[in-house]
Amino acid sequence: MHDATPLIATVVGGLVLAFFFGALALRLRLPVLAGYLVAGVVAGPFTPGYVADAHIAQELADLGVILLMFGVGLHFSLKDLLAVKAISIPGAAGQMGVATGLGMLLGWALGWPLAQGFVFGLALSVASTVVLLRAMEERRLLDSDRGRIAVGWLIVEDLAMVLALVLLPAIGGFLGAGHDGPAPSVGALIETVAWTIGKVVVFVALMLIVGKRAIPWILQTVSASGSRELFRLAVLAIALGVAFGAAHLFDVSFELGAFFAGMMMGESKLSQRAAEETLPLRDAFAVLFFVSIGMLFNPQILLARPWIVLAACLIIVVGKSLAAFLIVRAFGRPPKTALTIATSLAQIGEFSFILAGLGVSLGLLSTEARDILLAAAIVSILINPLLFVALDRWVARHDADTPDDHPDMAGHTVLVGYGRVGRRVLAELQASGARTLLIESDEDAVRDLREQREAGSVEVVIGNAAAAPVLAEANLLGARALIVAVSDPFEGGQIVRAARALRPDLPIVARAHTPECVGHLGGLGASEVVYGEQELARSMFEAAQPRRAAGH
Repeated sequence: MHDATPLIATVVGGLVLAFFFGALALRLRLPVLAGYLVAGVVAGPFTPGYVADAHIAQELADLGVILLMFGVGLHFSLKDLLAVKAISIPGAAGQMGVATGLGMLLGWALGWPLAQGFVFGLALSVASTVVLLRAMEERRLLDSDRGRIAVGWLIVEDLAMVLALVLLPAIGGFLGAGHDGPAPSVGALIETVAWTIGKVVVFVALMLIVGKRAIPWILQTVSASGSRELFRLAVLAIALGVAFGAAHLFDVSFELGAFFAGMMMGESKLSQRAAEETLPLRDAFAVLFFVSIGMLFNPQILLARPWIVLAACLIIVVGKSLAAFLIVRAFGRPPKTALTIATSLAQIGEFSFILAGLGVSLGLLSTEARDILLAAAIVSILINPLLFVALDRWVARHDADTPDDHPDMAGHTVLVGYGRVGRRVLAELQASGARTLLIESDEDAVRDLREQREAGSVEVVIGNAAAAPVLAEANLLGARALIVAVSDPFEGGQIVRAARALRPDLPIVARAHTPECVGHLGGLGASEVVYGEQELARSMFEAAQPRRAAGH
């Protein structure tokens, strides 16, 4: 039956298997991504049983990458991009050069042709968009200086790979591989480079001149209609339409087209609403991305070429990351920023697979080299969450920006989150004279508190409040209460559970958006859960009641 409905079978099979193995991984205290990758291996052609359609799975994964990059663009302005160009452009170029060189060195040691070593090294040099952005989003780092540098670095790599995919056939000819005829002339290569760069420039100019005005106008017009369904459709149509048009009209990658579409939509006042509308689809398709990677993996390569896979992994996790760390430090950035960038880039993904596939089709890369590349990619993706956990612990102990700024406190209130609600809660706490310690993962969001922090009215801890080292810095054992003001119920639940485990008698107040969230947070240990709509309704009711005249 599923042979007649390959799209439905692939979506259902991928999501069901991802859920099962993801839950199993979580139960075993492994990264949930490991479960998604195992689901792909189970659904792939190299294991017995059900085999999903690999081509459809890859296209579904591409949709996930498009929506993810679109969401990043919504929170990333052109000003942000230009602000980090001085480090992102030379940094990405230098890091890619080092990784490509190391890959070619490995190929030389194995006796591979020069062209194969070059393609293999180039594929090792570019990080996965999905893996990097998921790690950044989990830690709410996208709006921080570290996040902006990482995203800028990613965009530079994206542009470099656009050029590489176009030029690879010509480069292969110069290297003497994959072509029976004469090698192309230098003039033809220069013409190809100029034409490719010209199309990218035209696309960017078109987005900055036309898209910057047209996209917010469309969004505003649709919003005025009052139809939420039509607004959601408009957001998806713009994201997917611009990405598709960029790829087919200008030979720009889907990812880059979606990023610019999101950046132009970010000029609208409705950008936050647009981000919320795309979030469920983005998460679902991101899962299918990891399943599609697992489907490409042939486990036999680990038995046939274990040492070569290990060498490729070391280039990705050690060589490439070390190069990125040294480059960021050379630009005068603090160790925390350098380590974050290095950790973010210690993996490879979708562009590496595209490049490897093109290399095989051109005769520049052997199928064995491609399988080694895929194995190294999956291993690096599995290791990357563990590296981020280690980074979180290091940052919690050695925060370069706020050393010794938050000594042990007692009788204080701990506030988690400095968004719209958190700011108002902090203002009330300060007005009441309460001693407060704020935990916020976005270091840029709390810049306006630094003078207050230095004056002693509020202490600030930068980090993820669900992490034990961060909660330890907040000294919950001596705290008067904990207020969890983050909007995400899952993140809030993790914080509540971790805090309750540290101190069973601590009063914990959390916020919720739905009745289900109230039960969820209460079940995890919140003493009181404030349901926003319920409190708003109560306030509106009280405001509408007739007031008695004074003295009666």
